[in-house]
Amino acid sequence: MQISALGLDVGSKRIGVAGCDRTGLIAAGLTTIERQSFQQVQAQLQQLVVERDVQILVVGLPYTMSGAIGAQARQVQKFARAMANALQLPLEYVDERLTSFQAEQMLHAQKISPSRNKGLIDRKAASLILQQWLDERRLKATYTQTSPQLDVADSEALDSTSF
Repeated sequence: MQISALGLDVGSKRIGVAGCDRTGLIAAGLTTIERQSFQQVQAQLQQLVVERDVQILVVGLPYTMSGAIGAQARQVQKFARAMANALQLPLEYVDERLTSFQAEQMLHAQKISPSRNKGLIDRKAASLILQQWLDERRLKATYTQTSPQLDVADSEALDSTSF
C-alpha cells in the first residue's frame, strides 16, 4: 500500500522532519527547521507536502516516563493540531519517549558529536518516530489480513456457548 507521510519531532527551538519512501517501508530524515514563527514553519512544511505529495502528518508526542500527557505534550498537541489544520492533513501521534536519546546514541556510534549536531539529532529522532508509525501500520495491516474472520454462524455459535 502506497503512503507518503511526514514525521515531526517538535521541539521549542527546532523541528526535525522525516519522510518515507512511497512504499511506506523506510523513513529517513529530511531536514531540520529552525523555529522562528508558525507561518515560517508552515511555509517550509507546505513546500515538502507539495513536493512529496504528503498524505498524513505523524508527530511524536513526548509522554512523561509514567505515560501521562504533561505540559510539553500538550504544547506539542496544540502546535500539531494547528499545523495539520493549516496543511489540511490528517494527524496521528506516536509515543516519542527516548527517541532523542536513541538518536544521540546513534551519533555516538558513528563517532559524531551530538552537542555539535543538534539538528541532526532532531532529524534522526523524526525518522525514528516515522519509522515506528510505519512499522505499527504495517503490523496492523498484516494482522488484519491474516486474522481468521468469523462468519455469522460462527459468532452465533460462540454467543450460545457457555464457558
